[in-house]
Amino acid sequence: MALIVGAVLGGLIATGHAGPRYYAGLRLAHIHVTLLGWIGLPVLGTLFMLWPTVLGVRMAERTTRVARRVLGLTGGGLLIAVGALVFGGRRAAFAGVAAYAVGAVVAMDLFARTVRGRRPVSAAAASTLGVAAGWLCAGVVADAVILAARPLTEAGEDVGSLVPVLLVGFVAQVLIGALTYLLPIVLGSGPKERAALRAVLERGWPVRLAALNGGVALLPLPGPAGTAGAALAAFAGLAFAVPMVRVLARGSGESGETGPSRRPVLLGTAAGTVLIVAAVLVADSGGTDGPAVAARPGGGAATVTRTVDVTLAGMRIRPGRIEVTRGTALKLRVTNKDAQRHDLKVGGGPATPLLSRGRSSTLDLGPITGNRTAWCTLPGHRAAGMTMDIVVRSGTGGVTGGHEGHGAATGTGGLDLAADFSDGWKPRDAAPAPAPSGKVHKTELHAVRRTIEVAPGVKQRMWTFGGTAPGPTLRGKVGDVFEITLVNDDPTMGHGIDFHAGSLSPDRAMRTIRPGERLVYRFRADRAGAWLYHCSTAPMLQHMGNGMYGAVVIDPPGLRKVDHEYLLVSSQLYLGTPGSAAQVAKMREDAPDAWAFNGVAAQYAKAPLRARAGERVRFWVVAAGPGDGIAFHTVGTVFDTVYKEGAYLLRPGQPGGSQVLDLAPAQGGFVETTFPAAGHYSFVDHDMRHAEAGAMGMVEVSD
Repeated sequence: MALIVGAVLGGLIATGHAGPRYYAGLRLAHIHVTLLGWIGLPVLGTLFMLWPTVLGVRMAERTTRVARRVLGLTGGGLLIAVGALVFGGRRAAFAGVAAYAVGAVVAMDLFARTVRGRRPVSAAAASTLGVAAGWLCAGVVADAVILAARPLTEAGEDVGSLVPVLLVGFVAQVLIGALTYLLPIVLGSGPKERAALRAVLERGWPVRLAALNGGVALLPLPGPAGTAGAALAAFAGLAFAVPMVRVLARGSGESGETGPSRRPVLLGTAAGTVLIVAAVLVADSGGTDGPAVAARPGGGAATVTRTVDVTLAGMRIRPGRIEVTRGTALKLRVTNKDAQRHDLKVGGGPATPLLSRGRSSTLDLGPITGNRTAWCTLPGHRAAGMTMDIVVRSGTGGVTGGHEGHGAATGTGGLDLAADFSDGWKPRDAAPAPAPSGKVHKTELHAVRRTIEVAPGVKQRMWTFGGTAPGPTLRGKVGDVFEITLVNDDPTMGHGIDFHAGSLSPDRAMRTIRPGERLVYRFRADRAGAWLYHCSTAPMLQHMGNGMYGAVVIDPPGLRKVDHEYLLVSSQLYLGTPGSAAQVAKMREDAPDAWAFNGVAAQYAKAPLRARAGERVRFWVVAAGPGDGIAFHTVGTVFDTVYKEGAYLLRPGQPGGSQVLDLAPAQGGFVETTFPAAGHYSFVDHDMRHAEAGAMGMVEVSD
């Protein structure tokens, strides 16, 4: 059953049908059901019979009862863990693996009690089997710890590092221990010859055992340490293989006086076991860093195999076009050289897993008989240009595009801004909180996806900081220190953050973090102004256009009090599936579906801001873009104060006045005015295309 489940999961992974969203869980489930189920359970069950045999004692009376308990714990735990991993349930997966670990420990306890006060028939075999069982317990406990501590999207590499530990430390050592004990029994014709054969196999076994297990301990480590571990394990394996060949050559091969030769059966069994272990090693290595897969013959016509190195970097796939002759068996050796993760999906074919920087994976496409397209499946990456064409030279027609259609930009054509918002909708509070006391301000921002009503009756899936678009407003004074912890709760995409109010090297502070990771961004606000912050991950046009931006207000020294303060962040709205080709086309053509203040078109027309006649009102304005600035204007008033990009352009008492605050994308400032009488004063972006498409609101002034 475990083999069948493993094959199904392997097929889903290899074909890419499950998509990148479920890849991490499927890969972990595949590792667990194959290693702990298909291999681990039969080997562990064999030890219940083999262990007392090697010790030369009768099986304990409670062995059957304990074996059933162990099967319930290990089998049941594995079933829970695999099911939970497939569906992304990390806690349940931890519970299942923990149950498996408890079962392994119960088995070890029985083995330990059996050995007390007894001299084994073969010390080499007993020691090897005992250490092998210890590696099983250690590996499963480490597995449970990893699942408890890390998200599934990050646990894959750590769990993957345990695979060689279990395969070599547990499975291979059980095989060595079993052959050490069984070969002399099967090949020897009598006690004397069996003792002689056993002496050959056990010669130098302590050194071999130490080398093998020292190598196993080093295998999970990166770089030279891991290489040294592999060399030690290979040396120990060779040190056993040489005497095993000698034993096979010396053994009489007769089971008795008239019995048939056992050597062919034994040789076949040993070779089959070794091949199974080797096949598992090769199959499991085909994950993130896997080697090339053997080319499929497909149709019998392919006589040429071609391997092409493909790199993912800078939101591009290189080469962008591969030409092959019809029938060529094509392999793509894909390496991600970008700071953020990417994958590669071939239309109608396989897909790589999500690859972190420096990781590689090989896709075997088999014989190419028609044009195909490949692309990165992460939201927005295909539309940003991460595509590649595979073209058959002798094929008919042109390149099979396979891209999403770039539909014509629709502008503002389907929105009814006079309609009502949904029941329960609330406008964003435009009044910013005053600068808090203290010199250090700590904030935690979560990068999350949210569905937001962005226009009357129109809801849109957005990428956000803190669940709102724009994100939370940060405020302080000159000299204050901001410590922002960015937590990436987006399940599939990397994100970063860039605060324009700070001055620091972007290399680490603005790096992209993967799902589940955290980043601390610390900066000192040495300059006053109204500043933009936004996602720093490419393609920034899409991340900002889908809501990942916000404002930071640093009060100028001596900023006087006013009766009301309002903060308005202007932006463009692009409807449609985030990252789709149609949406990105509108972004590139600067043809949004609407313009908005504080993320929602026309919200302050429905929920006006308020003031009293004669009161002084300050409007902070930040232009988030991503493509358009703003000409902020209030109908019926004149601004007597203008502060733009860190400097006063106009102050009260001067003879001049201002009608607009003009800001390019990413600029900020404020204006002040006094409303002369009660009434309804519209504020707009004076580019009337923007105003008529949502960049407008109302100040309701009472007596």
